[in-house]
Amino acid sequence: MEEIPWFECNDNDLEPAQREFAHVLQDRARFWPVQPIDTVLLPADHTPYGVLLAYLDIDAPRHNCIVLTVGVHFDGARARGDKLHNQDFTLPSNPTPLALDVTGSPLTTANRTADWFEAILRRPIVRNEWLHDGVVYATRYSYADTGTGLSQGYEPSLAPPGRIKRRTAEGFNRGDGWVDTFGLGQPDRVVHVRGTDTTQ
Repeated sequence: MEEIPWFECNDNDLEPAQREFAHVLQDRARFWPVQPIDTVLLPADHTPYGVLLAYLDIDAPRHNCIVLTVGVHFDGARARGDKLHNQDFTLPSNPTPLALDVTGSPLTTANRTADWFEAILRRPIVRNEWLHDGVVYATRYSYADTGTGLSQGYEPSLAPPGRIKRRTAEGFNRGDGWVDTFGLGQPDRVVHVRGTDTTQ
């Protein structure tokens, strides 16, 4: 069975600076706690931004969901990274605390970018769970060190009776199947999901 490489790409689709950048990420990613399929590299002419896109999906092991997508846009001399939109992979209009902005040679920029990815992967992520009758009806993934929310889920059919009406009255139900978990109070259970660094 053929092994999928990290940040898989065809070198012929890359300019020299992009190729050097990609090779550094490929070499460094071999030691990351992710699967190769979680890493994606798209050449500039395959993106609507006209720059190389390298991103990483960070999942919750055993829960089959992606909790965060982070990545960089690289133009040959500058890499700008942050939490990305999970469908069009655009950078946020206002940088988040995760933001990266580095310039330099492709080698220098790629190594700084790899350092950034590694620091994000070390951050401790937890799954906050709210239960009713012993069953999880709401979850929120967040950084354990800051409490910053990353993604969330809510299953109305499993929630306590009347809870969805209260969430709607409180403005936490957009009416399209998405219910905000903020305002639910303390979770019933907090489970460590991934990450090891508690010094952030």
